[in-house]
Amino acid sequence: MEGLGRGLFVVIAAAASMLEMGLADQRHMVGGTQGWQQSIDFDSWAEAQTFKVGDELVFNYASGLHSVVELPDESAYENCDIGSAIETKSSGKDGIKLTKPGTRYFACGTMGHCSQGMKVKIKIATGTASSTPSHPSSSSSSSHYSLLGCFLIMASYALRFML
Repeated sequence: MEGLGRGLFVVIAAAASMLEMGLADQRHMVGGTQGWQQSIDFDSWAEAQTFKVGDELVFNYASGLHSVVELPDESAYENCDIGSAIETKSSGKDGIKLTKPGTRYFACGTMGHCSQGMKVKIKIATGTASSTPSHPSSSSSSSHYSLLGCFLIMASYALRFML
């Protein structure tokens, strides 16, 4: 019976770990697998995502060719007013944590790129990534419901051996 208790503990711990991984904050690769580049329709990409507090945006691009500037408001975004940037990043792999609900505005800081469509508006929903199920982002293929189902199957299997 002692081995059974230890086995049940291992099953429950593994299931809980998998469930927690599935509910963790999401990493959104801006532009999907193609990354931060001029040929992407960023409006369509952003509309297909669900952004929550705690998620992270990851901008992948060729350093020196592009950059990421955060703009302060809708007007600066619409007018590609790069000079009003509140932050500039240029490493080629920039992560930006979404810390509060609302809208954030990003554009490429290279002359002319923003006006050619290299900009994205991110609408962050109220709530946190770990408290509300969302659509899988382009960087995550795990399903919260699949993990929950796996946990329930493993728990019922463990209970059979206990009885």
